[in-house]
Amino acid sequence: MISVDEYVFEVLLGDLVGHDRAPSAFLVYVHLWGQSKGLESECVQASLQQIAERTGLSKSAVQNGLRILVRRKLVKVRKETVTSIPQYWLLRPWRR
Repeated sequence: MISVDEYVFEVLLGDLVGHDRAPSAFLVYVHLWGQSKGLESECVQASLQQIAERTGLSKSAVQNGLRILVRRKLVKVRKETVTSIPQYWLLRPWRR
C-alpha cells in the first residue's frame, strides 16, 4: 500500500486536468509517485518509453505531461548524458 498526500487528489487532480487540460501530467505524476514507493525513494529512474508503457499513454503524451510538471515545479528531471535514462524527483511545493 502506498500513501498519497490528500493534496494530490483534492487539488492537483482538478488543477492539472481541469485548469491545464493535461490529464497526462496527472497520470505521470501519480505513476512516478507510485514508482517512488510513496516517496520513500529519493528519485525514480525511467525512460519515456517505460513510463508510456506503464501508464498506457503515448510517448509524446508522457513528454507533454513531464513538460507541464517541470514547468509547474512538481517534478525535477536530471540526465547524466544526452543518451542516459532520466532521473525524476517528485516535488511537493504544498509542503513547506
